[in-house]
Parts: sequence; C-alpha cells; structure tokens
Amino acid sequence: MAQPPKKGHTPTQRGVDPLAGRRAETVRVKTAKKRSLSSARWLARQLNDPYVAAAKDAGLRSRAAYKLTEIDDRYGFLKPGGRVVDLGAAPGGWSQVAADRVGSQKGPGKVVALDVLEMEPLPGVIQLKADMHAADTPERLREALNGLADVVLSDMAAPTTGHRATDHLRVVALCELAIVFAQEVLAPGGVFVAKVFQGGTEKSLLDMLKQSFSEVRHVKPKASRAESPETYVVARGFTGPGA
Repeated sequence: MAQPPKKGHTPTQRGVDPLAGRRAETVRVKTAKKRSLSSARWLARQLNDPYVAAAKDAGLRSRAAYKLTEIDDRYGFLKPGGRVVDLGAAPGGWSQVAADRVGSQKGPGKVVALDVLEMEPLPGVIQLKADMHAADTPERLREALNGLADVVLSDMAAPTTGHRATDHLRVVALCELAIVFAQEVLAPGGVFVAKVFQGGTEKSLLDMLKQSFSEVRHVKPKASRAESPETYVVARGFTGPGA
C-alpha cells in the first residue's frame, strides 16, 4: 500500500502516495466574455485536479510525473545507475522522475531528454534537441548515453482533433515510430514504456512489441484521468528487432 509522504522524501519517492493528507477543494470557474465554455471546463478541471496541485507543490514539471512514478512502482524498471531516454520529454515531468530514480544527479545513472522543443534545464538530465525521425539521432543518443539505453520512455501524444478514432490512430502511429526508435537504442533486456489510446487497433501494436520483447503489459495509472482513453504499454525483456 502506498504510504503518505514523510519529511525528507523526494517528490518521486517509491511507494509514496502524492495525494495522502491533501484536502479536496472545489474551485468554481465562471465563463468570462473571452473564455469559451470548453475553456472554462478545462480550467476548472485543472484547478480541481489533485495531481496538478500535488505536482506544483512538489516542484514537478507536470502532473504526468505521477503516472510514471506509479508505473515504475509497479514494475521497477528505473534502477539506480540505469540509462534512460525520454522521448518527447518537454516539459520534463518524466525526466525528473527518471533522474531521481536512476540517480543521475549524483551517481552513474544517465537520463537523456530528447525533444525538438526547448526545455528548461533539469538537474541530472542531458538535453538532446533532435528529431526522433532524423537518421543520425540514434547515434547521437548513444553518444550522449555512452552506450545503449536500459529504458526508453514515451509519453508523447499527437495533437488531438476531437475525433476519438482519428486521435487513437495518430497516437498508435506515433507509438509505432517510438518502438522502431527504441529497437535501435535499447540494450538487450531493456524496457519500453509508452502512451497509447484505447480504440480498437492496439492488437497490431501489441503484436509489434511481442516480436521484440519477452513480456508486454497494459497499465492505466490512477493519475490518468478516468475519462481519458489513454493507457500505457510496458514492454520488458528486449530481445532485438523482430526477434
């Protein structure tokens, strides 16, 4: 069972419940002249989201950090000294968690945040501004890590259209590209974690993963909003491309 935070714990301490001891408060948002109803609903959801408040209090870049902490609490792939790449890293919530858990701030662990976007620096995180699709990016990443990665993370999501089936296909396509990239940079036995949307074509994605990993699991962390179609795949035991 997750424990409440104690004095001296880091924001991403294993087994710590970020919501323990927090009081639920409701903030009402009125629709202003220049604010649409949908914008007002989004703002209300943000203001009343306990994970948003917890992330802000803990100094984390995003509420998404708690999704990764929960997934790693369950599967334990972010190990001290590990080498991690965070695809589409900005604004850096997942990179913060990875850096804390592999000890890259003070120890031998390494975390590379790969994105085409600029990102504010983070302790223990190497930033690599690059396009995942570029031919030279895998080699640049291996140089930054001084070897192959133990873990490849992807919390990337394509811009949404509002049409659920289209959005699902876009996210699956993005995840497939991330898998191909991971196959080029992962060490044997490595782990791949990525966001997908539920929508009916996960089987092709899972079949693709099962060709290169010995174990594939689905997980929906509590920090993912209940109404969101997002879920995550955790693939462990990298055996090589199409093995």
